[in-house]
Order: sequence, then C-alpha cells, then structure tokens
Amino acid sequence: MAALNAGITPAGEGIDGVVWNILGQTYKPVASCESCFAFDTLFPDGTFVPPHIHATQDEFIRVLEGRFDLVLDGQPVVAKAGDLIRMPMGIMHGIWNKSGAPVRALFWVSPARSLHTLFTRIHNVPDPAEVIRIAAEHEVEFLPPPG
Repeated sequence: MAALNAGITPAGEGIDGVVWNILGQTYKPVASCESCFAFDTLFPDGTFVPPHIHATQDEFIRVLEGRFDLVLDGQPVVAKAGDLIRMPMGIMHGIWNKSGAPVRALFWVSPARSLHTLFTRIHNVPDPAEVIRIAAEHEVEFLPPPG
C-alpha cells in the first residue's frame, strides 16, 4: 500500500497518479496510512454502492458536489453538498446517486485495514458478483437484496 507520511496530494490527483474505476465510479486515493484511508470519488448519475457493512472500520463521507440518497442502518437519508455522513463500523449502509447529475465526495475510513488493497484488486472488474466476492476477503460484507 502506498503511504503518505507527510506532504500534499495535488488537487484532482490520486497518490502516485492512481485512479481506480470501480463499477463505473472513479476513486482516487488521497491519503493512506495505518490509521486511515481517504479517497476522492466521482459517482456518475445512476451509480451506487449496494448495502454493505464494514465490521472493522468507521466510514465517513463529505459530499463535495451533488446529492446522495443513502440507507443508514435501515433508514433513508439524503446528503447534499457540504454534508458529512458518519457510518460507524458494523452499521449497514448503501449509497446511490439518483440525482440526475454527477456527485463528487471525499470518503475516508478508519482504521485503513485493507481497503486500499481491495480497491486495487477490483479496479476494472466488470462483474459485480466478483467484486462482492473479493470484498468479502477484505472485511466488507455486501448484503443480499431484500426479498
């Protein structure tokens, strides 16, 4: 995993120029160390991350542009530009862009665990079932659809 001990990640860039394509969303790592991992995201309209649980990480999202529809612990929530969302470890959450426009957001998890490695492994993997299988190896549990 790349480490950023001190310094600046230039605006619009990922650490070491890394850019991941994860099921149509763009993720750029901007900070990575043992205690946290942060990544800038671009969610095109109609993209989403289905309900899942991080058993060993707290996750946060700062919406920079646009609006997310979320489910947090079974409850619907809307987050718009400027909002900060906190998803404690063990709490089910899912994220959708149904806004009609792209959404930019800064995500971060603490502790980092192996999320950086997960994103490296699922970069350009086109099959959602394979993404879910690999995620389970990195302490991210996707939940089955309701019904």
